[in-house]
Amino acid sequence: MTKVTRRFALWQADLDGGVCAVPEECVEVLRHRERIALVLEHRDHGLTPTRQVFETSLSQDVEWQFGDITWPAELRPGVLVTVVWQSTKDEVVVRTAPLEEPMRVDGVDYFHEYDPRVVTREFNVTTSNRGQVMHAVRKQGRVFSDGSAVLAESGLAALCGLGRGARGSFLLRNAVDQLIREGYLTRVPGSVDAAGYPTYPAVDGQKSAEMLFYAPLVEPAPYPGDPDADPEAEGTDRRDHWVNGFVRKLPPGAQPSEKQLTLHERAVESEQVASPLAPGYTFVKKHHRT
Repeated sequence: MTKVTRRFALWQADLDGGVCAVPEECVEVLRHRERIALVLEHRDHGLTPTRQVFETSLSQDVEWQFGDITWPAELRPGVLVTVVWQSTKDEVVVRTAPLEEPMRVDGVDYFHEYDPRVVTREFNVTTSNRGQVMHAVRKQGRVFSDGSAVLAESGLAALCGLGRGARGSFLLRNAVDQLIREGYLTRVPGSVDAAGYPTYPAVDGQKSAEMLFYAPLVEPAPYPGDPDADPEAEGTDRRDHWVNGFVRKLPPGAQPSEKQLTLHERAVESEQVASPLAPGYTFVKKHHRT
């Protein structure tokens, strides 16, 4: 008996197209079958077990994939699925794995285990100037295993599409300054290799470069129906609204300023936040976003 188990992250294209990657080891056997039973084992919002069976087949679009899948509505880009195939069985099993507790990543709720790197890459940008800057950092920068990302600031103008000349520079500078002021980006010293690939922290022998560092805001999320649930949690980058104070990860080796420590202490005293400030994190005070 041959048993194959592989884990894949779902991209937005997979969710939209109703497809799932196929383990290479079973392609030669399954590609010749007209129909394949695919069993999706899933816990709705990480709670209620469900089991759905889809009649699928293999198709090739760069890589081989199963098609004709209707993914559960609460799945988001980056969610991990485990694909299991046994040569003695007539079905393929695909499973999601619920998180112990739901997590909110930059305002989007996740109920199942996910790949932070894919979540960062699949960021749904807005057309605002701030959104274009975040798009460049998260989709064009170097993404690390925890979902944080860096991009050399010198290359930002060419990636943002905010126009050229004095006006473009003005719009870009304002957008970057606002994101830094609000705690969504941090300037850090890094380096780039001969091909311009960014590195943080800086590597000896490489060209020094100012970097923009992004770290995802990860916090506990409520289950659906919880009285503490935020009805606007899925909306990212909403315009002209107040953002409550929050704790955000700092670049490796960075420490919060005395001002941020004081602001966090005041937030704890006023019960805006409940937890102490862990090493490697800073506090961003409540602010108005436009």
